[in-house]
Amino acid sequence: MFATLFQVALGGAIGSSLRYLMVVAVGAPLATALVNIAGSLVMGVLFVTLSTRATLSPLLMTGVLGGFTTFSAFSLDALKLWENGQALHAAVYVAASVLLSLAAVALGAALARGVLA
Repeated sequence: MFATLFQVALGGAIGSSLRYLMVVAVGAPLATALVNIAGSLVMGVLFVTLSTRATLSPLLMTGVLGGFTTFSAFSLDALKLWENGQALHAAVYVAASVLLSLAAVALGAALARGVLA
């Protein structure tokens, strides 16, 4: 368990650093979109190629890509639902995740503005 946690932490530090460098180099929000797209692409590749080598998944998928972009995990979850024949669940998951996340970030900002103002 400790070895897996270490892999996730190490990978997360690498992924977060890469995301930061991308934002500095390109600027938000373009960098964020590029990170989400690239992370989702790499997540798809790793999902297939690491299926027989699960020992690298915590480092690369959860750690590096989780630190780089959690959007890649969201995309993979939606793909798994779709591939399992749960198209309606996938659509609801995608729509609810996006809409509720936008609502939550707006609510969080409004609460912070009210409390911290």
